[in-house]
Amino acid sequence: MTEDEYEQRMIDVLTSTHPDWRYEQRDLPGLPQWWATRYCPLRPDQRKAGARDVLGRTTLRRLARALARHDEILHRLRY
Repeated sequence: MTEDEYEQRMIDVLTSTHPDWRYEQRDLPGLPQWWATRYCPLRPDQRKAGARDVLGRTTLRRLARALARHDEILHRLRY
């Protein structure tokens, strides 16, 4: 499997597992390469609990872990 195929498969998995997010790759020096942006804004109580509208990580694997932790935060709030 090539790197491009792996990335596409990971994006497909993220899209099906976390459908409330838009995923994109950015090539900006000094910033994370992979980003997830929520389609719907969060409520103030969700932000106060640690949820974010945008997550950025250096790899798709790290982004997937961040999204899973994010889901745990919202689950605790019964989102």
